[in-house]
Amino acid sequence: MNIAIIPARGGSKRIPRKNIKPFCGKPMIAWSIEAAFNSGCFDEVIVSTDDDEISATAKKYGAKVPFKRPATLADDHTPTIPVIKHAIEYYQAKGIDPEQVCCIYATAPFVSEQDIQAGLDKLVSNDADYALSVTSFPFPIQRALTMNESERLAMFYPEHALTRSQDLEEAWHDAGQFYWGQTEAWLHEKPFFTPKSIGVTIPRYRAQDIDTQEDWANAERLFTLTGKLT
Repeated sequence: MNIAIIPARGGSKRIPRKNIKPFCGKPMIAWSIEAAFNSGCFDEVIVSTDDDEISATAKKYGAKVPFKRPATLADDHTPTIPVIKHAIEYYQAKGIDPEQVCCIYATAPFVSEQDIQAGLDKLVSNDADYALSVTSFPFPIQRALTMNESERLAMFYPEHALTRSQDLEEAWHDAGQFYWGQTEAWLHEKPFFTPKSIGVTIPRYRAQDIDTQEDWANAERLFTLTGKLT
């Protein structure tokens, strides 16, 4: 049994009600729910939330909300892995032992069913704990700069001051969309970023971090321009 778990707490601060705020005609969370269903990878798609309005919205779009997330796992500092572990333990208490579990973020409107499918394929065909969406940095991180209060600059890696960009190793970052994991990896709270994880590459334009109102407006424009909105 494979389960998609979409964490969506009610207390977002920078963009109030972020998880259900309308984004290109639908509540934000609806895009993640629909991608999960369209992938065909899951026996169940559930939302883990502490919020009644989010719960009602999730159910409207077909997801299950089998429990209410406890307040101890719904504050500003709660990491993702304990939230997914809690959901898995809920199923195990009912005699259901999920095989693979995918966390899909509620604020990932650019997530695609094809990438979710690719993540599952990579997870099961490799000796991996997790398979997660990643994308490359647009500029060599070895050329990154610091700037102090006086706006004075320094290099993080001065040894690369004269290295050609094409000779620097490419760097990647978490795209913040989905995290496939083996059940045991979630239950043992193994970290994401180790050699036991495998990356699912997505293009940079679909790796949109939406944390401010400006981010939101830019994401809506890009979403529409790239044709995802039909």
